[in-house]
Amino acid sequence: MIPSAFDYVRPSTVDEALQALAGGEDVKLLAGGQSFIPVMRLRLAAPSTVVDLARVEELRGVREDGDAIVIGAMTTHDEVLKDPLVRQHANLIAQATATVADRQVRHRGTFGGALAHADPAGDLPAVALALDAEMVIAGSSGRRTVSAQDFFVDYLTTAVAEDELLVEIRVPKLSGEWGTHYEKFNRVAQAWSIVGVAAAVRRENGNVAEARIGLTNMSSVPVRASGVESALVGGAANTEAVAAASAHAGEGTNPTSDLNAQADYRSHLAQVLTKRAVLTAAGVG
Repeated sequence: MIPSAFDYVRPSTVDEALQALAGGEDVKLLAGGQSFIPVMRLRLAAPSTVVDLARVEELRGVREDGDAIVIGAMTTHDEVLKDPLVRQHANLIAQATATVADRQVRHRGTFGGALAHADPAGDLPAVALALDAEMVIAGSSGRRTVSAQDFFVDYLTTAVAEDELLVEIRVPKLSGEWGTHYEKFNRVAQAWSIVGVAAAVRRENGNVAEARIGLTNMSSVPVRASGVESALVGGAANTEAVAAASAHAGEGTNPTSDLNAQADYRSHLAQVLTKRAVLTAAGVG
């Protein structure tokens, strides 16, 4: 199908983008367009104005800032995947990004766009949650920072207001003996996750000292598997202990039933994939 008619604006700075957002009704931002353009073609969205962020260079790149790395919202998946700072300090992001769609999509899609789209089946929101990332949002009154826990509000809904835009993501560096892994299950290659698990585990003297587990597609928003985390911490980093802890993966979740999977099947997958992800992150699997 062909999208409805719309005005097109292509700013070169964040300030220009914010002015365009404030200049009309039903204005939408275009990042990589890998999710938004299909929605427009199906006429599930019919904005009056589209603001293309492709020329806003200040939204691109990865840099260090003390104990965190900062990823610009318009940094493509491919750039994130290859960045040495990401691989050194937040390798879980690279591991999950490598599973996103195909090479063509990864060359066009953006890190910030995937987070702002907030699809519960998307791989990166659960990763941001597991890594305690913070989202920096710009608006007419300045910039504010929102934790990943508060950023994802509901299905396809975030804390970004209509006159704001996501400019960068701050990810705390993992220090110490951390291992990470992203495990997902999908029906066919390059498809959305039926369930995914983002695991970060820090070992100390053979035991699990810290654990962070984010779940993909187990609710209308990404969720932390807090029951699994609590059960892991202080326990042995072995198959039996991890299997017992993974039995808590479905606690506090609200998986849906759809054409791809029933809710009870998703709950089963969450336990299986959590065990695999944690064992691999802990260096056991």
